[in-house]
Amino acid sequence: MNVQTNFEELEVGYDIPAVPGMAEGDIQTPALVLDLDALERNIKKMGDYAKAHGMRHRVHGKMHKSVDVAKLQETLGGAVGVCCQKVSEAEVFARGGIKDVLVSNQVRDPQKIDRLARLPKLGARTIVCVDDIDNVADLSAAAQKHGTEIEVFVEIDCGAGRCGVTTTQDVVAIAKSVDAAEGLKFSGIQAYQGAMQHLDTYEARKEKLDIAIEMVENAVQGLKAVGLEPELVSGGGTGSYYFESNSGVFNELQCGSYAFMDADYGRILDKDGNRIDQGEWENAFFLLTQVMSHAKSDKAIVDAGLKAQSVDSGLPFIFGRDDVEYVKCSDEHGVVADPEGALKVGEKLRLVPGHCDPTANVHDWYVGVRGGKVETVWPVSARGKAY
Repeated sequence: MNVQTNFEELEVGYDIPAVPGMAEGDIQTPALVLDLDALERNIKKMGDYAKAHGMRHRVHGKMHKSVDVAKLQETLGGAVGVCCQKVSEAEVFARGGIKDVLVSNQVRDPQKIDRLARLPKLGARTIVCVDDIDNVADLSAAAQKHGTEIEVFVEIDCGAGRCGVTTTQDVVAIAKSVDAAEGLKFSGIQAYQGAMQHLDTYEARKEKLDIAIEMVENAVQGLKAVGLEPELVSGGGTGSYYFESNSGVFNELQCGSYAFMDADYGRILDKDGNRIDQGEWENAFFLLTQVMSHAKSDKAIVDAGLKAQSVDSGLPFIFGRDDVEYVKCSDEHGVVADPEGALKVGEKLRLVPGHCDPTANVHDWYVGVRGGKVETVWPVSARGKAY
């Protein structure tokens, strides 16, 4: 939850990696550091883009799991609310004051459905994805029990191969069932093509999105034919938002990683063949680490290993350096190739993690820096909220 932090009660190095006012060089490592200038530029840029294209932007809360970052995205970028993947995650954002929350996933467990049905009592518009008509009755019963309304997106599997239906017939059948159910409201379509977001080339991503857009267009026409035109058609990510926003059918984006920009996303190419972290977006999210040993002349050992980051999308790269390279990690150590012996014990390096989402989820705090000083420290509000 977004609770005001009393820094006087927290001990640097035990409870928290830094406090506002500290020099950046004194941050305890390993720690997540946000370059506030770059973060704010990314957020404003996406907000301006969405506004210019007549799109709503519902930011992906699972990326940063932070009420504070979500609120910055609302105030600075005009975001309309958040997506979450789990009910507990959604509860954190609703309790923190976010007023429009989509659980962009299926909720089937009875206890989770009951908690979902209570979210509107926190003042949040509550939307959930459905891909099975049998889910409708359970959602309806819970909404009636608590005297609330749950809005529903029918999810289309437009290429990710995970959740979602694949035919217009199924979309229409579920939407009609929702429309007839007490306590529920059919509000639109969820169509996020996750499988193509990290394809290297712009052309490869466009090819996949063209197929997805055709599926969504067919579904919208099928819904209109039975008098159920969707209010929202939601999808789009950091690797594809320009396709959805120019499709003529989507009206809501769900971009997340653009705000932080990790190493894996940064590698993909824009329409001109340039990496998207070299012009389209800036690296704003770093894992600060420190050299703890240089007993071997050609390599430095740093204190950020597997327990401080996720390497599912590859190893991090060292920001702003081409003379040293992060080459290996174990639980508590990272190995940095340093053939010229350029690094010194105690020196701090900014790593750009391979995958920002799971890396954020293993930390308690974000340290926001500007001009070499710690300006703010935010909790990773929904850390561990996986149920």
